Amino acid sequence: MGMATDRPRVLSGIQPTAGSFHLGNYLGAVRQWVALQESHDAFYMVVDLHAITVPQDPKELRANTRLAAAQLLAAGLDPERCTLFVQSHVPEHAQLGWVMNCLTGFGEASRMTQFKDKSAKQGSDRATVGLFTYPILQVADILLYQANEVPVGEDQRQHIELTRDLAERFNGRYGQTFTVPKPHIIKETAKIFDLQDPTAKMSKSTANPKGLVNLLDEPKVTVKKVKSAVTDTDTEIRFDAEAKPGVSNLLTIYSTLTGTGIPELEQKYAGKGYGALKTDLAEVMAEFVTPFRTRTQEYLDDPETLDSILAKGAEKARAVAAETLATTYERIGFLPAKH
Repeated sequence: MGMATDRPRVLSGIQPTAGSFHLGNYLGAVRQWVALQESHDAFYMVVDLHAITVPQDPKELRANTRLAAAQLLAAGLDPERCTLFVQSHVPEHAQLGWVMNCLTGFGEASRMTQFKDKSAKQGSDRATVGLFTYPILQVADILLYQANEVPVGEDQRQHIELTRDLAERFNGRYGQTFTVPKPHIIKETAKIFDLQDPTAKMSKSTANPKGLVNLLDEPKVTVKKVKSAVTDTDTEIRFDAEAKPGVSNLLTIYSTLTGTGIPELEQKYAGKGYGALKTDLAEVMAEFVTPFRTRTQEYLDDPETLDSILAKGAEKARAVAAETLATTYERIGFLPAKH
């Protein structure tokens, strides 16, 4: 294995607003992050600057930031193999964010579909300028680390396109400064749906909490949710996302957590009812969440160690970020500060 610098660099972030991670977050994103730290020079952050685009309770935000970091470590991120930090601990994010704001056209920012969705939910009068420009802060997050790839879901592809456009615009105007990143689109193999409404993606904003598997729930709560998952009137266990979304979702979760192929699972449960599948899957889930909960709690019980990991991560991140920012400031024509 080569030095970290020989590897392509990836950057990704997670919001500290959710409390417990849910199964969809974990299988959709965090698990890929864990794998990428083996093959890439990986930078991962808890994006607390992005969190305040909507009002936050200060005490809760602080607790959730620690909780998000503890869960990332519990999920398998290793501070020896990746750089894990809190976004606000690296002031260069906001500084480069301003430069990128001044490079972005108003129309360009208006076209971001996620802003349209989020402001429609809040009402445009209540939406903040921060919510409008957060994709531009995201651009700064990525360019600051000269990331080659950004692991994202399909819904974030538009933001990566904006990042590429702004990197190329800056490079064209001021000389080669930023790496133009590629999206590392996470394969949709693990698209996890709501247990009560298997046509909707599992999500915190879901109407029915019974459909959401929180990784920090008591294992018995998780077991109960799996056992009461919606299926259908037929009894055959086969994967058919159209005709049998509920059963297909359970098979996807089972397959993703155990590494067993779906055809093998179909064979294993041939002639057995949904009860057998749910009972076994509930056991698999309980076996998965139990150590995850324990490890998360160990980090929360030892805030000194957790804070020290985040401080070291911020120091590593700042070493890269400060260099990029200094070059950017120099290219743009800012007068250097004399010390």
